[in-house]
Amino acid sequence: MQKDFFIYQAQTTKFAAGFEVEKAEGSYIYGTDGKKYLDFVAGVSANTLGHSHPKVVSAIKEQADRYLHVMVYGEYAQEKPVMLCQLLAEATPEPLEVTYLVNSGAEAIDGSLKLAKRYTGREEIVSFKNSYHGNTHGALSVSGNEYHKREFRPLLPMVTFIEFNNENEFEKITEKTACVILETIQGAAGFLVPDEDYLIKLKKRCEEVGALLILDEIQPGFGRTGKLFSFEHFGIVPDILVMGKGMGGGVPVGAFMSSREIMETLSHSPKLGHITTFGGNPLIAAASYATLKEVLDSGLMDEAAEKEKLFRKLLVHPKIKNINGKGLMLAVNLGSPEYTLEVARKCMERGLIVFWQLYRNEYLRISPPLTLSMDEIKEGCQIILDVLNEN
Repeated sequence: MQKDFFIYQAQTTKFAAGFEVEKAEGSYIYGTDGKKYLDFVAGVSANTLGHSHPKVVSAIKEQADRYLHVMVYGEYAQEKPVMLCQLLAEATPEPLEVTYLVNSGAEAIDGSLKLAKRYTGREEIVSFKNSYHGNTHGALSVSGNEYHKREFRPLLPMVTFIEFNNENEFEKITEKTACVILETIQGAAGFLVPDEDYLIKLKKRCEEVGALLILDEIQPGFGRTGKLFSFEHFGIVPDILVMGKGMGGGVPVGAFMSSREIMETLSHSPKLGHITTFGGNPLIAAASYATLKEVLDSGLMDEAAEKEKLFRKLLVHPKIKNINGKGLMLAVNLGSPEYTLEVARKCMERGLIVFWQLYRNEYLRISPPLTLSMDEIKEGCQIILDVLNEN
């Protein structure tokens, strides 16, 4: 299987692991080599409830027995997509009330940018240096790392980049700005958290000039920081909320959410302002609804802060420079990309899956399932410390 993987499946790097997966359950992935591997990555923040959570699997099977795709998005009323959108409206603060379901976080970013332009009638966008919003042309256009963009230009014009946590650059947000888009916690840059009151001041600036604020919650979303969405820690509500990754519990999904007034502008002049064939797919919506319901009802979000404390207590070592992040999205600085990649490889050999941050490869990514137990945290952290001691 590994040989055929490299022959027939397109690769994104020259050093893919090619790890052969047999099955995955709970906090573990099982390889065809007969070994089990504790997963501290959760499919890059996607498997919110761990692998093959019984409620998610049951929801998928139940929906599969009823019907799969029946019509392009937005035409037919289907039970699970409606239930998912209703629960999201109930679980989020005003004025968030209407959800547009799509296939991925990157598509949701594209849709949110179109929505902001359509509603405001403006063309300019403000984004942030070192931001990451996905790899479609639209999402890449508002991502703030030139190395990952330059081979794919031309991209969207009229995008200005400002520095995260720097209030002095708010003057670049003007009456010509359609929207300001940012990750509430910068992901690829190393899980950077906004300074106190920064988002409040940013939202105020947007309101002063009539620009919409789009928050990308694709990674923090569905409870990873101890709140359903991480903006709830910072005293603001965005005009448009983008989600993806962990909202599906292991299946591909994305969404953007706004007020009814704003969202309604996609329905006319022109009609079909955003269109997606498989967005709102009933099978995917069933899995996402089951995931959201479990996150809201289980108390898992309430455990995130204590689990973060345990990670920070255990991961103390001379080779660890600092730890960024919040809740169960943590970035461990090991000093250099080369060393971090070596540590990740050695951890894998010992049965622990860790990864690295896209832009800042010196940071080891820790983004486990919310269901990870305290004992599993201790087990995985001990492996990391052993590798640091020996290498």
